[in-house]
Amino acid sequence: MVTSDPESSRGTTEHTPLLGDRPPHVQGEGSEAGPDAEPTPEEKTPRRRYAWRIFWTLLLLIVIGVFVKGWIDADETDFDLKGALKRALGGGLSGAAAMVLQVLLLMPLRTIMNYQYRHGTSFTIATRTLYEEGGVRRYYQGIAPALFQGPVARFGDTAANAGILALLQSNPYLKNLPSPIKTIFASLCAAAFRMILTPIDTLKTTLQAQGARGTALLRRRIKSNGIGSLWWGAFATAAATFVGHYPWFATYNFLSEVIAEPAKHPLFWWLLRLAFIGFCASIVSDSISNSLRVVKTYRQVNDTKVSYGEAARAVVVQDGITGLLGRGLKTRILANGLQGILFSILWKLFLDLWEKKTQT
Repeated sequence: MVTSDPESSRGTTEHTPLLGDRPPHVQGEGSEAGPDAEPTPEEKTPRRRYAWRIFWTLLLLIVIGVFVKGWIDADETDFDLKGALKRALGGGLSGAAAMVLQVLLLMPLRTIMNYQYRHGTSFTIATRTLYEEGGVRRYYQGIAPALFQGPVARFGDTAANAGILALLQSNPYLKNLPSPIKTIFASLCAAAFRMILTPIDTLKTTLQAQGARGTALLRRRIKSNGIGSLWWGAFATAAATFVGHYPWFATYNFLSEVIAEPAKHPLFWWLLRLAFIGFCASIVSDSISNSLRVVKTYRQVNDTKVSYGEAARAVVVQDGITGLLGRGLKTRILANGLQGILFSILWKLFLDLWEKKTQT
């Protein structure tokens, strides 16, 4: 005969102590609330995050304080703002003009690279898959926003580099700073400018990585998460811009100072020097900033909202740490190597033309 006695279902007998009737889950609740309970990972993470924020804030304030004190002690506060703005405008327009040609020439490589960033395939598979999706036109998906975003972003990069360097050079105290230190100021300005352009970059990158369905995907995201979803990846964009911009221009400025500029006749050696400097700058920049761009692209073009940490973990689960560090890197080095060669030559040519016109 089957009994429905609740005590027998709990395995109690006449020998079971009365206190044994206490449900096990009550003890569990008491033990969880005890004073010796370990803090949960959720409690530890914010503390660690706030500690790092405080550390970096204090470090930044110390650096700024030392810098400002030295500047004030030197009693040199004069700047040639007009000359710096003219130099920035010339550098920016030259960079934008050079970038238009680069977008048209290198758009297929950029599309393959962003597809690899999101989906993690090899160069050959990505090239074949994209061609099967829409032929040659698929490689130019997102060309309209790219033609706007590319030159405008490059205008900000080059204007920041040329303008900030000219501004610092016009001050008797700041002109003595090492070239890599000066480039930090230019990189910070360029990173802030890129954050403003994030929605255009989101549209371009989504079309490249997701194809024709990219616009529908963005419309759904805006409907679900608001217009702010167009800025997903903005902080990673700024970080990647700084981490990419600083090594590029630091290498470019350093090699420009170290390698003596030859005469423009014959033109071959003058162009070869610029091409070599641009290629070296691109390799250094891409190798350092690639992982940030992988995370940025994954979050930027994903159907649903994911954090930077979740995006990084998803890439690591799929391809391991090497995927996070090296996904699309070969394609990026190829694209940016060619871009660096083209850009350093075209930018310098356009900038020289600008300076000749403005000086006459």
